[in-house]
Amino acid sequence: MSKTPEDPITYASAGVNYGALDPLKRLAQLRARTTTGNLERFGMREIEASRGETAYIWEEQDAYRAFVLECLGTKNRVADEVRTLTGRTHYDDLAQDTIAMSANDLSAVFAEPQVVNAYFAVGNSDWFSDEERSKDLIEGWVKACNMAGAVWGGGETPTLSGIIAPDSIDLAGSAIGIIKPKERLSLGDKLTINDTLLLVGSSGIHANGLSLARKIAQNIADEKNISLAQAYATQLSDGTMYGEALLQPTHIYAGLVRDLFEAGVDIHYMVNITGHGWMKLMRANREFTYVIDHIPQPQPVFQFIQEQSHNTDTTMYETFNMGAGFALYMPEKDVADAQQIALDNHSLQTLRAGHVVEGPRQVIIKPKNIVYKA
Repeated sequence: MSKTPEDPITYASAGVNYGALDPLKRLAQLRARTTTGNLERFGMREIEASRGETAYIWEEQDAYRAFVLECLGTKNRVADEVRTLTGRTHYDDLAQDTIAMSANDLSAVFAEPQVVNAYFAVGNSDWFSDEERSKDLIEGWVKACNMAGAVWGGGETPTLSGIIAPDSIDLAGSAIGIIKPKERLSLGDKLTINDTLLLVGSSGIHANGLSLARKIAQNIADEKNISLAQAYATQLSDGTMYGEALLQPTHIYAGLVRDLFEAGVDIHYMVNITGHGWMKLMRANREFTYVIDHIPQPQPVFQFIQEQSHNTDTTMYETFNMGAGFALYMPEKDVADAQQIALDNHSLQTLRAGHVVEGPRQVIIKPKNIVYKA
């Protein structure tokens, strides 16, 4: 049965319900705080403000260190279907996606990625018998580590029969980063009224919202009585196949952030735009209003997802990155330099999107008449 505007395909209906997830996350954070004293044995202390941020931070003698663990999600299920169309495994791109999830979270707390570890869990060890796929995964992992400027330290490859589907893999990674000099760190304390919000372009959907995107493909397959792979072959407005558009690898922004610091750009805060979409723009624990005057043109894949899911603009911008993968907050005087560095050094498009103003903690997206309250 086709969906109607009154019956949209939401992230929750696709199996990802933040309303159910967030209470557990908050409880975990509260209980985790009770373990803080264990750091004192090593002569270290935690940066309390990092709890709830994209990475946990503690202070060592010469620097701060940041640690994060991230999972790719279900994007590999798209790759498995699209392989029958393109002949490519796409697991090199998935490796980049997985590392980007951790590396970009480290970048958002001003940390340079140092060490990355891999977690490749399968439902049946025969998964690794596909030599082409395994090689693409490994080579892609190496390439992505080099893009992030991090060393691949090690990892784990468990076989979890009965937990993971026999024909699938759970891709995840953990990473440690360094913040040096210590004065570089800002978890919102440097944010100030009139700071400019600079949005850095995404490559597409990145690795968030794939459960909803996959649900759309399944609906197309069911309604047209075609295979799932054929559903992913559906053409977008630019002629790209839906499945291939979903598999565009996530940008890794670590090199950009590194270059900005080396050029002396005064960055006050950063956000990796993933889960919760543009609501992330008010992640800093400050009572500010973030006014967005200009938005990027989302890639055709987002238009297709919205048409097929019948979701409102409000839902789309709170679920997906909508063409903006990373956000930088800085004084207006540094914006032009930052944009030039992004374009010249990394071929990344940027947009002077908005500014920070006095007011309650909220995001106002003027072109879409959207307001997200804290």
